Amino acid sequence: MNKVFKNIHWVLFLAVLLLGVPRLAGVVAGLLNYQAIDPDGAYAWLSVHHIVQALIFLIIIFLLNRVKPLDYGFGWGNKKVGKEYVLRFALFFGIYTAGSFFTVILSRSFQFFPYPLTATNIIGQLGFQLLLTGPSEELIFRAFALTMLALFIQGRVLKGKVSAANLIAAIIFGLAHVGFSFSPFELRYSPVQVLYAIGLGLFYGDCYEKSGSMYYPMIMHSYTNVLMVGVQVIVSFLI
Repeated sequence: MNKVFKNIHWVLFLAVLLLGVPRLAGVVAGLLNYQAIDPDGAYAWLSVHHIVQALIFLIIIFLLNRVKPLDYGFGWGNKKVGKEYVLRFALFFGIYTAGSFFTVILSRSFQFFPYPLTATNIIGQLGFQLLLTGPSEELIFRAFALTMLALFIQGRVLKGKVSAANLIAAIIFGLAHVGFSFSPFELRYSPVQVLYAIGLGLFYGDCYEKSGSMYYPMIMHSYTNVLMVGVQVIVSFLI
């Protein structure tokens, strides 16, 4: 029983850290004025936010490695497994994206961007999705989270298809897509987006565990975001 409570405390501690640091990074990003370079708020705040949160976790990993060196997947790992996983996922997600946009167009539920699609906004948003989302978020929610969770959380769930650590990391990743405020207390989230993030998180984590590298999940993550945003831009001009 003591081991169970110890594991629960460890998961809760990591959840607070994994969800708290991005909030802190948001506060830091909010200290800057982006009016001159990004008046529509399309990409600058997001970019600074992801850079700051990645830097914080890199510092944490550096400090932890001075105490106990661990493998966070900073190498290319099993290249054959990683490349095959990325290619299969890219095909699967490409088909999913086509079906998804076809459905929302037919149902007339397509969501337009909350800012004008100028060349600067499009390039800035796509650049952010390509260069920062995958590297920043996979460093946090796969390389760091899975490594830390695996220290205490063992075993597999869902009929042995998913490691318990991967499931927990994916759930925390989904919760990271929930916005909130304290005064007044308010939660802002889309159930579909949270479940979508958890589902993708399971794929990213599975790839990380099988390849032994965070670079393949980073590529997958950036690919999904660039593809979704890119198609959304194209459709916005067509309808």
